[in-house]
Amino acid sequence: MVYRIYVEKKDGLDNEARALRSEIKTFLGIDSVERVRIINRYDAENITEELFDYAVNTVFSEPQLDNAFKTVENDGAVVFATEYLPGQFDQRADSAAQCIQLISHGDKPTVASAKVYMLYGRLSEEDVARIKKHVINPVEAREASLAPRDTLKTEYSIPTEVKTLDGFLELDAEGLSALISQMGLAMDADDIKFCQDYFKTEGRCPTVTEIKMIDTYWSDHCRHTTFLTTIDKVTFEDELLEAAFRDYISSRKSIGRTKPINLMDIGTIAAKCLKACGKLDGLDESEEINACTVKITVDVDGTPEPWLLLFKNETHNHPTEIEPFGGAATCIGGAIRDPLSGRSYVYGAMRLTGAADPTRPIGETLAGKLPQRKIVTTAAAGYSSYGNQIGLATGIVDEIYHDGYAAKHMEVGAVIAAAPQKNVRREVPAPGDLVVLLGGRTGRDGCGGATGSSKSHNLKSLENCGAEVQKGNAPEERKIQRLFRNPTVSAMIKRCNDFGAGGVSVAIGELADGLDIDLNAVPKKYDGLDGTELAISESQERMACVIEAENKDKFLALAESENLEATVVATVKEDARLTMTWNGKTIVDISREFLNSNGAEKHITIEAPKILDYKKAIPESFEEGMKALASDLNVCSKRGLSERFDSTIGAGTVLMPFGGKAQRTPIQAMVQKVSVEKGHTDLASYMSWGYNPDLSSISPYHGAYLAVVESAAKLVATGASFEDVYLTFQEYFEKPGKNPKRWGKPLAALLGAYKAQMELGIAAIGGKDSMSGSFEQLDVPPTLISFAVTTDKAEYAVSPEFKKPGSRVVVISPDYDKNGLPVTESLVAVFNKVTALMREGKVLSAYTPTIGGIAEAILKMSLGNNYGFSFDEAVTLSDIFSYRYGSFVLELSGDERVGELLGYVT
Repeated sequence: MVYRIYVEKKDGLDNEARALRSEIKTFLGIDSVERVRIINRYDAENITEELFDYAVNTVFSEPQLDNAFKTVENDGAVVFATEYLPGQFDQRADSAAQCIQLISHGDKPTVASAKVYMLYGRLSEEDVARIKKHVINPVEAREASLAPRDTLKTEYSIPTEVKTLDGFLELDAEGLSALISQMGLAMDADDIKFCQDYFKTEGRCPTVTEIKMIDTYWSDHCRHTTFLTTIDKVTFEDELLEAAFRDYISSRKSIGRTKPINLMDIGTIAAKCLKACGKLDGLDESEEINACTVKITVDVDGTPEPWLLLFKNETHNHPTEIEPFGGAATCIGGAIRDPLSGRSYVYGAMRLTGAADPTRPIGETLAGKLPQRKIVTTAAAGYSSYGNQIGLATGIVDEIYHDGYAAKHMEVGAVIAAAPQKNVRREVPAPGDLVVLLGGRTGRDGCGGATGSSKSHNLKSLENCGAEVQKGNAPEERKIQRLFRNPTVSAMIKRCNDFGAGGVSVAIGELADGLDIDLNAVPKKYDGLDGTELAISESQERMACVIEAENKDKFLALAESENLEATVVATVKEDARLTMTWNGKTIVDISREFLNSNGAEKHITIEAPKILDYKKAIPESFEEGMKALASDLNVCSKRGLSERFDSTIGAGTVLMPFGGKAQRTPIQAMVQKVSVEKGHTDLASYMSWGYNPDLSSISPYHGAYLAVVESAAKLVATGASFEDVYLTFQEYFEKPGKNPKRWGKPLAALLGAYKAQMELGIAAIGGKDSMSGSFEQLDVPPTLISFAVTTDKAEYAVSPEFKKPGSRVVVISPDYDKNGLPVTESLVAVFNKVTALMREGKVLSAYTPTIGGIAEAILKMSLGNNYGFSFDEAVTLSDIFSYRYGSFVLELSGDERVGELLGYVT
């Protein structure tokens, strides 16, 4: 029997309902709605009536806050209900079922949840349809029946075989192209022909699983296909870019680099060169490359210990665009997984997003798109929900606005983690070793995540991409964090990989050259999954751990102690082939050499863009300029957005997101003490970012160069010294196709970043590229975000808000060359001068100008403690409103004569 209960917040506590009513009136423009009620509906099966009645007031509702009732009286309202699509993870229902099982100490009941909406007022059919469209995203949910249910059981047809693509070897070019379209593959004609040639040598036709798995393995998301395309020729219109490219070629020769020229090589050559010069002593290198890793020394209770500091940036642009809550939640979940797979504890996060103007009327929403307001608000809720549940301090939350991000939302999460070096074991898997799948179960709600992220969007994306987006389960990943922090567990793990895009095929497939995988052993969320789905479905909260066979029982027992499922699903073998069996049949049998080829070799000719005048327009008057600046979405306060996120979890946060007694001055770098679990340390990690969408749209070269400068300068402005700074990049560009000019934008940006790294002597030791930022005729702006990381004492941190009236405020700037870029020697000297002044106690507050110049710096520094500012008469409008990257606005504690006088705090 199915029991049902309705739960509604009491009057005055119904914040969700009142917020929806406000959105309907202001955003949808439906003034006739008078009242909105939102009621959570729960159905439960495999439970006694007595237990269900007990659960009503202990699990399903809180009597102090909620009203619970068995039926809903329709008193003239328009009523409809929504529920998640079959296969989507429903955390509300899952949590309720777990709680009831804890109460009963028996079997876990089946629970389903839905949300009932009751709308009051004179609403037309069109009004109701618009409201339904607003609250129901077809990618994740559907309208639910209001009728009682006889059972919650879902009947699944049980597949028994995986289809073989008979006739594949005989297909001509047209037939292969039709197969790509029919199967929805991300690979191109050259790749599918390459597959055909391989299977001809194997003497057999492939299975559907093999083609889908290869498509996933070679996707741009997993294998950086665009970045690895061979560049045959580059033509230049601009001398600056051509000189930078010649310099890059010279760097290749200096380290004996002979591999093909491609964007990946340009993006990584600086690190290789600087390492060869002995400038990256702290870099930790291993076969596990899931996160940037550097060696640090942490003073724990007065004892220096060798530790590893890990950091990573991750994007979920594609899923967040079509299902904002789940996409953003799994963005932070995925970012956490990467350093977590390195057996480190993630203690800090930063969220950076890109969107078009969310204040535009809903009527201007592009066909086939969600409204920008819906995307940004729901994505913020998703990211914060996951981060707050897993227990992760989010130190900086910012959003970048540019019309181009209407093509595809940008969702970036960056995290920082640490672990004692002695707890991290890294060895090559040996034949006979076991692979344990740890954590969440596999479902259909993750198939195509990698290939979907590799495609540009079109008008049908919202309708067709439901299976590619998952809901995260933060408490499950939290269990893995706890387990991996146990040194006994981490000492048993020889190698580890997280389950990101590609599921079993990639996560386990990357662990060793030779593997036998038993897909029947993979735990499932529900029946009905075939071998292909088990092989490629992404699931957020899973790890693949290689352990020695003799440690099996101990490892599984420790996992069980954290309430984690752990199952042996594969064995390492000598033969360098990836084999998967399902229902007693081999459905995948592919050579490692073929998989690692990354598909057919691709070639491109590039036309580098001409650099346009990127200088900022200067307003005619101070008042006009300041009003425009304060109302600019890229400058205005983001405190309302930031307050959705908890920045204090773990008690290691050194600087709150906003400074001053009014908490209105945003920090420029995230500062958190390294999480040592037990004991005390004064060592803190500093993390910042840099990027200007307007500048990058005009000159990707300057935008990327100055992104590096900005990220490093923010560290210095926050009190860290310019030593042992490491970078990681986030690249996000339009789908280049075969258009030489479109390829020129990422080329220009990477050359700018390369020059900045080489000249400053700091390197990007990691990064993430996303090359699908297009929708119909719309493209994202050229995006290269630089994240900078270092460690220094927590006591050195300087907050940016003005501290006292009467303080003298100066700006220290480097020299700039004819191209408007800081002269390296001068810039480094400024960095060192600022640090010296801070260490001598002569700086009360500091801020490095970014997109809004000195005007933005002064404005934001003043707000934190409600102070004013009086500019010196000699300061010009050009001084105030121009770009001043690499400069520092300093509030001095005394009359130190440095830099140029800007004015005084009032």
